[in-house]
Amino acid sequence: MTFPTPSPADWKALAEKALKDRPIESLIHLDADQLAIRPLYAAATGAEPLSAPRPSDAAGRPWDLRTLVEGDDAAAVNAAVLADLEGGAASVVLRGAALADPAPLVAALDGVALELAAVGLDAGLGGPEAANALAVAAKGSPRARLMFHMDPVSAFAETGEAPRAMEEHLGLAANTAARHAAAYPEATFFLAGGRVVHEAGGSIGQELAFVAANATALVRAALEAGMTAEQALKGTVLGVAVDQEYFDGLAKVRALRLIWRSLSRAFGAETPAVIEARSSRRMLAARDPWPNLLRLTAAGFAGAVGGADAVVLDGFSRARGRPDAFARRQARNTQLVLMEEAHVGRVADPAAGSWFLDQRTRELAEAGWAEFQRIEAEGGIVEALRGHLVQPRVARARQALEAALAGGGAAMVGVTRFIDPGPRPAPAEPEPAVAPEGGGDACVPLTPIRLAAAFETGEAGR
Repeated sequence: MTFPTPSPADWKALAEKALKDRPIESLIHLDADQLAIRPLYAAATGAEPLSAPRPSDAAGRPWDLRTLVEGDDAAAVNAAVLADLEGGAASVVLRGAALADPAPLVAALDGVALELAAVGLDAGLGGPEAANALAVAAKGSPRARLMFHMDPVSAFAETGEAPRAMEEHLGLAANTAARHAAAYPEATFFLAGGRVVHEAGGSIGQELAFVAANATALVRAALEAGMTAEQALKGTVLGVAVDQEYFDGLAKVRALRLIWRSLSRAFGAETPAVIEARSSRRMLAARDPWPNLLRLTAAGFAGAVGGADAVVLDGFSRARGRPDAFARRQARNTQLVLMEEAHVGRVADPAAGSWFLDQRTRELAEAGWAEFQRIEAEGGIVEALRGHLVQPRVARARQALEAALAGGGAAMVGVTRFIDPGPRPAPAEPEPAVAPEGGGDACVPLTPIRLAAAFETGEAGR
């Protein structure tokens, strides 16, 4: 039996009848990038199919289950790293004072087979020194899977300060990469992150543009340091945030593949994108952290279905401080359930063929590329930050996001709706404050926000 295929005109007639006195245009919404979200997508409405599959195979798994271990004591970090790897993680990223010197980093990685488990760094402007320490910990093994993750631009944008001119920081990162490239052929060197824009309240297009502009600055510095375009591009990991808006999150990851395809072609060595998706921190609640488990699951789904090569989920108590062992275990298990029970990675590009998601992917890629071209016309990402050109655009997107929450146009479970009057506490370890080192360069910072904070303190709407 065959069913008739309704036309857009058939749908419009039914929609107008259901809307009664409201115009059909009321179903169209604009996002922070001024892109229209329409009520109907179909072949007849001009949506074109596209494919943006994940090209990698993470040791037989659909994606790399990566964890973030934060700490200052080498022994405690080592225990957490081993627990994560034994509990199902394939790789780890380290953050904290244990990265400062080779000795504590070697101790933190005691018992870790670096040829099997990739280890990355999150060291901010101290990335080159931490990279040298990680190279010492690898003991010259050419098969060591190191992820130096040097990202000076994001650190500068977040803190607004740097001890040297940013050109020097980029040069230090590039020279460090060039020095270790021959010894560690399996390593990646740079993390061209855009999460700093997301965490400051920026739009998806702005975040994608920041990734592209950041990558461009890093690759140009690498070329000046003597690396080939292919070495520099293959050694660059792209970093984005994913939150509870899973359709937008997975479309963002797919859009980044399209942008990278064009960017790598421009450098003359087209390479597949390697994308690390980390869960958003601006979406996390502190007063009642338990609904964060739902948000983090949605974020993990977005990263996995969108085709990220690696997914990193925070512990659900991260808004209160560094997660404890229980919270880290929940973060690991969330990914394991998505991977091994929900099987969301069994299809190379699950979103392909959806008229809405294909169109959304394409429009986000175009918005990101347009904003990237704007940044390049402003002199590149460093000059755009120094000149206070990026920050006001991000601020406008943040204000729209905050206004939607305050006015009821958007909602957060446990924060603006379904609020638990007596939430259960969740333990977390205090995070020491670290003052950024300045004196060399400065810009207005892209300060991270947390959307629930105003509601938890009663400041929302004032």
